[in-house]
Formats: sequence, structure tokens, C-alpha cells
Amino acid sequence: QVQLVESGGGLVQTGGSLRLSCVFSGSIFSIYDMGWYRQAPGKQRESVATIISGGSANYADSVKGRFTISRDNAKKTVYLQMNSLKPEDTAVYFCNKAYGGFGFWGQGTQVTVSS
Repeated sequence: QVQLVESGGGLVQTGGSLRLSCVFSGSIFSIYDMGWYRQAPGKQRESVATIISGGSANYADSVKGRFTISRDNAKKTVYLQMNSLKPEDTAVYFCNKAYGGFGFWGQGTQVTVSS
């Protein structure tokens, strides 16, 4: 049974940086394309970044050039390095399988960017 545990969120000022981590367990991590998603209060969950099993990445236009997704298959972990954070990046961030998810969501990690 797949489990996802996100961590690394926090409170940061505009322009600051955070690095999120998501530890995967319960299956073969390396075969999955993975993604980071976020949900701001009152808004729908949206895809932020995806990384395929081979390592190529794609980003939402709103974070392109500021966020970097990466993965360590040996550690079964996917990361999201977030730089130049803006107040509009404030949200709960989740990781999941890219393009549809595993059918459940972890607890997420809260990112709050103060102006």
C-alpha cells in the first residue's frame, strides 16, 4: 500500500526559500511519474510540477524559473525546491503520482509566505 509523507513547509517572508520533501513507501517508487500539487484556501488543487521516472520535469507557468522538482529514487523521495517565494504561493502542498494520483492524498505540508 502506497504511503506519502510530505514535510518541509513553514512560514517564510516574500523572496525566501523552502525545500519540501515527500517520502514514498509501499511500492516501487522509480516507476512512477511524480508531482507536487498545492491547494490554497478557497481554491481547487492545482499541479505545480511534475517529474517523470527518467528525471525530466515540467512546471506550471506560475512557478517556472522559481521552483525545481527533483527525485532520489534510492531514497524514494521527491523534492520541491522553492525560491523567490511570493504570497500567492501560500497553500498546502501535496505530492502524488503525476497525472491522476494514487486515489488518495497525504496530509500535505503548509507553506505560508508573508508579504
